[in-house]
Amino acid sequence: MDDTTLQKYLLRLFERHDVELEPDEEWLMTDGDFPAVRATWHEAAAGEPGRLDVDVVFSEDRHIEESFAGVGGGEAGCLDALVAFERGVFHVVLAACWYVTDDRRLQIQGWEMGVRTWDVFIGPPLSSRDDVAAPDELVPALRAALQGEALTPELHWVRLFHRRGDDGQVSAEALLDNAPWPAGDRLLASLPWPQTSAGYSVRAFVALDIRDY
Repeated sequence: MDDTTLQKYLLRLFERHDVELEPDEEWLMTDGDFPAVRATWHEAAAGEPGRLDVDVVFSEDRHIEESFAGVGGGEAGCLDALVAFERGVFHVVLAACWYVTDDRRLQIQGWEMGVRTWDVFIGPPLSSRDDVAAPDELVPALRAALQGEALTPELHWVRLFHRRGDDGQVSAEALLDNAPWPAGDRLLASLPWPQTSAGYSVRAFVALDIRDY
């Protein structure tokens, strides 16, 4: 999928949720300012998944970076990655950055952490297999891990990824504000992930911001 077609897809996606964005070269801007979003599709070698990179900039020095594998070549692969973005991350970003919420597509919770109350936007964990789900303890464990962080009073985001290979080898990654998060790695290791003979992967995306009263 070329950049122009991809940008039009994003424009229509946001328009369906009553957010009007304006093209500015490779970016889509909000009234000429932040938040701004762009997506880039990277075609892969034959037989390998391509990669969709999505950047959401919401201030001069802070932005969310997410990537999605797309199965299939060309436009089919890009559409596959876009579906993963829309299912797992888009509605969280829409709520956290554009203040448009749809509680059919994400969980919205209020967490008391320290002296502050946070609005928490939780996207549905995405599994590579229909018969494998994230452990029920995932969100409570995430809340407990974040309790130990000295979070500044601004928007933060968490990406969690767990993969079990066909050989039983496990790999995992936790990022807080795009940076490696050791406490998140520990929480992933502590969860009762399904022990299956076939491999799978699960990813989750969560954002939280100070509640305005």
